[in-house]
Amino acid sequence: MRPNRIRNLLFVSFLASAATLVANAPASAQSPYDGLWQVTVVTKTGSCDAQTTSTVNVTGGKISGGPVSGSVGSGGLVRVSINGAYANGQLSGNSGSGKWNGASAGVACSGRWEASRQ
Repeated sequence: MRPNRIRNLLFVSFLASAATLVANAPASAQSPYDGLWQVTVVTKTGSCDAQTTSTVNVTGGKISGGPVSGSVGSGGLVRVSINGAYANGQLSGNSGSGKWNGASAGVACSGRWEASRQ
C-alpha cells in the first residue's frame, strides 16, 4: 500500500467512523467535545498528500467502527489507530492539534493535524 493511501485511509476511516458514531451513540454518552469539527491533516515528512481538510462529528468521546478505533477523553486527549497508522493530540475548548504517523512497505509518512469546532 502506498504512503498516500495509508494517510488517506486513516483520515477517511476516521471521518466515516465519527459519522457512524453520531448516528448510533446513546444520548446519555455526551462529552465536552461532541459536535462538528473541521480537521486539516498536513504531511511534514514522506510522500503522502500535502494537505487534506474535512468536517467530522464527534459523539460520546468514542471513535470506533470498521478498521478505526480511538477516543477523545474527557480532558480532550485524542488517540486514533487504523491498520498500523496512529494519530494523537489534544482538543481544548473549540480547537485542537496533534501528530500522526504511519508506514507502508518501509516508507514512513508523518505530520500534524489541526481541528476547530464549527
